Amino acid sequence: MTNQSKMTVEVLRYNPEQDNEPFLAKYEVPYDSQTSLLDALGYIKDELEPELSYRWSCRMAICGSCGMMVNGKPKLACKTFLRDYSGYMRIEPLANFPIERDLVVDLSHFIESLESIKPYIIDNKAPELDGKPHPSAELAKSRTKQTPAQLEKYRTFSMCINCGLCYAACPQFGLNPEFVGPAALTLAHRYNLDNRDNGKAERMKILNGKNGVWSCTFVGYCSEVCPKHVGPASAVNQGKIESAKDYVFAMLKPQK
Repeated sequence: MTNQSKMTVEVLRYNPEQDNEPFLAKYEVPYDSQTSLLDALGYIKDELEPELSYRWSCRMAICGSCGMMVNGKPKLACKTFLRDYSGYMRIEPLANFPIERDLVVDLSHFIESLESIKPYIIDNKAPELDGKPHPSAELAKSRTKQTPAQLEKYRTFSMCINCGLCYAACPQFGLNPEFVGPAALTLAHRYNLDNRDNGKAERMKILNGKNGVWSCTFVGYCSEVCPKHVGPASAVNQGKIESAKDYVFAMLKPQK
């Protein structure tokens, strides 16, 4: 490093096998204008505290692994630079998730929520004739065609990297751990908007449920902390519109 400075980085430590509760430990870290928080944690682990635990992978704000709280705000460690802080940083695991060890949290509920909304194209196949697949390759191909305008409807919502920052920012998830949450609801809306998908009715059961879109109180902080500018608050509120439509259509539908 050139033109080095030093910063005090305070990191929350917790080993459930030996600690009764989490505690903060201070480390002096050298840095320059290019040093990211992920670099700083690497220095601490390599030079000062080899037992420090944290998640990381790509170092390029793509994998979403290195989410953590920086001075109380959810951020990606690889996109956070020491040069932007004045001599002190407090690093803690993502809020609203159970701590497994140090900066590593249990994301089980988050993963289960993502799986529950079926984040993939559903039932996109050509119709059958007399129980056999349609022979027309062109018809089958037409089911996967998409215009730029159709892509644009959901493109922004497809940029989610599943980092969990929006869950750490969401006060409703903090109060109700069963809330499906902004990222999962955003992905559900993304696939509901995709013209190639036919699974909206399955997803709306979750969106309409007690832990679905109506649990959101629209604080909007989830969109503020999103590193990819996905706008989960917008997706969730568009989901509320679709949910309201479902309710109205159900009321107007003739009873059998």
